[in-house]
Order: sequence, then structure tokens, then C-alpha cells
Amino acid sequence: MTKHMIAYVRVSTEEQERSGLGVEAQEAALKEACERRGWTYELFRDLGCSGKHVNPELRRGLDMLSAGQFDGLMVAKLDRLARSVRHASAIIDSAVTQGWALVVLDNALDLTTPGGRAMANMLATFAELERDLIATRTREALAARKARGEHNGRRTAIPAGVLRRIVTARGDEGLSFCRIADMLTAEGVLSPTGLPRWQESTVRRAYASTTA
Repeated sequence: MTKHMIAYVRVSTEEQERSGLGVEAQEAALKEACERRGWTYELFRDLGCSGKHVNPELRRGLDMLSAGQFDGLMVAKLDRLARSVRHASAIIDSAVTQGWALVVLDNALDLTTPGGRAMANMLATFAELERDLIATRTREALAARKARGEHNGRRTAIPAGVLRRIVTARGDEGLSFCRIADMLTAEGVLSPTGLPRWQESTVRRAYASTTA
């Protein structure tokens, strides 16, 4: 079946200064892979951009994938997609839950194949386990501080306007934390850690910080 893919290319400032060879190599690899499979594609480029954040063209591509305008996302190497394990895991999770294909040429991660889907599900499971373990350790640390009579309050990293929307959606509109998380994700609001997808637990903690 013919797929219409986003072929995503990213190079840092340093790589771009080296005559743009990183761009040419990535584009050549993506073009060859698409032609071999009989897929059509459109190039999305973030040039001179770090992989530590969700860059503008990648954000645009993820929004279009979520809206069903493309069948999948293809990159030459995983570090072109994200330098952070959490960012990469969040994107893989989005691909699995939203039903679009993710193809990473250098490590054979390919959601169009049964083996690739199994690998992605395994990565997503471990990412979820890591989030749960972090949340458990955080709760235990806060409980220990409270038992010692220490103050747990700290300023949230969420912008005041977004925090106000969470409070209003929960308090005035009665939306669930899960529904608020989906709403913020759909609107392209980045989470406090810069990830494209909001977690229910993040919204819950944000709301709790305003009522503590």
C-alpha cells in the first residue's frame, strides 16, 4: 500500500556549517528508502536546530500526523528525531496510540512491520515504567519531607496562563485530568519538560499545586 510520508531532516548549527553534508546525506537516504518502497514523501527540515527540543518543523509534522494528513514519519537516524530518550519515547508513544507509521532507518525501527511494532510497544512500555517509577520516588520524597515538617511547595514550571486554563477547565468546566491533558496536547501546548504530549499525572500535579 502506498504511503504518504514526512521525511524529516535535522542538523545542528555546527553540522550546517560543515557545508551542509549532513542534510544531503539524510535526504539521500530518505529518498532512496521511500522510492524503494514505492512511498511518496514531503521533506520537513529543521536546519541549525538542537535535538533537545521539539523544533518548529517537527512540531508542524507531528500536528499534521495527529490530524491524519500523512501516513507516517521517517528519519535517517534516531538522534535526528530527538536527543533525549524521553522525547523519543513520547514520539514513539504518539505514533503507536495515534496509529501512524514511524520509520528510523539506522536501527530498523519500523512501525509498518510486525517486528517494528513489537519493538515500539516494548520501548513505550519501558518509558511508561520509567515515568511510574519517577512518580513513585517523587511521592515518597514529598511524603518524607512532609513527615519531617518541611515545606513541599515549589514554583511550577508551567506558564501562568496555561496553569490558569488547567484550573478553569477542572474547577469551572469539570473536565477530567485526562481530558485536560488531551486538550493541551491537541492544541500544541508543550508540557513543562518540552514534550509534545501531556500526561494526566502532570495535569493533576499542576492542579494540586494551586490548591496546596
